[in-house]
Parts: sequence; C-alpha cells; structure tokens
Amino acid sequence: MNIRENIRPGGRSARVQASVHKAVRDLLSKMDRNEVTIPLIATEAGVTPSTIYRRWGDLQELLADVAVERLRPDAPPKDTGSARSDLEHWAEQYADEMASGPGRAMIRDVLSSVGADTRNAGKCCGYTREQVQAIAERARDRGEEFPDVETVIDEVVAPIMYRILFDDAPPTSAKVLSLVERLFPQRR
Repeated sequence: MNIRENIRPGGRSARVQASVHKAVRDLLSKMDRNEVTIPLIATEAGVTPSTIYRRWGDLQELLADVAVERLRPDAPPKDTGSARSDLEHWAEQYADEMASGPGRAMIRDVLSSVGADTRNAGKCCGYTREQVQAIAERARDRGEEFPDVETVIDEVVAPIMYRILFDDAPPTSAKVLSLVERLFPQRR
C-alpha cells in the first residue's frame, strides 16, 4: 500500500504538503541542493522530520514530489493562430525550460526518486500530453490537421528530452523548429 495515495487532498494533509513544498523551494533558492536535509526542511516547514519521512519516505521522494509539482504547467499553451506555430512556440518554450539549470535539476529529481514505480515520471509525461492535446484540440476546432499526440511525443518531445539528458548542449531553437517542421512537411 502506498501511503501517499491514501492521503486526503484537503485539510491538514494539504496544509502540510503546501508548507513542506514551500520549505523545499525556499531552501533550494538559498542553498545548494546537497546541503538540503529533511531536518532543515522540517524546521523551515514547521513540522517534525517524522512527518516528512512518514509522508514521503526519504529526501529523494520529497524532492521528486516538489519537482513534479513545479513541472506542472500553469497555463494552457499559447494560441498563436495556427497549429504549427502553436506547437513551435510550445516546443521552444518546453526545450528552454527543461534545459535550464532548474529544469535539469527537476528532471534529475523526478528520474532519481527511489519509488519502484514510475508515478512521478508518469505525471510529468501526462502534463506534456495534456499540453500537446490542448494544441491538437485547438487545431481541430480551427479545422486544421494535426498529428497524433503520441507522434508529437515521439518526434518532438523525445528528441528534446534525449538531448537535454544525454548531450552536452541542449537542443537549439533551430533544432526544435526542425523537429516540428518534420510533422508539417508540405505546409508553409
């Protein structure tokens, strides 16, 4: 049984989560990630370390949980007037955010959480799918053709993430635009 899945979304539990998440963000803004500990977070959040251990298990799971929350988009993708330019704009922004220092740190936190399941990574992938789906739905509403969401994940998102994770240099804007262009070859 996973304790986190049985926590009620409101009340004290939500306040504790919000307080602990804020403490993590505040501490990470003031100190190196390697200096952040559960006792420091507990003090900053006004809870006991046992509360954090009970809820998250260990520091890595907590950092992953905070990262997932921070990776959640706060707005739908920008409507630029066409499906292709919507996807271009979104993909460039996605690549910039994920390739930034904080973006890479959050990706590392999500991927290195000790949970045997892929719950945190799955949430991040779900956020990305939701953003692409929003662009696809807008395109359909305009009567424009748009590739399947999974095709966009495979042909645009996956290469961006691969470069961010395994290459010395993040994908350039030109590279990101060329990935999108392959999905719209006869247009423009």
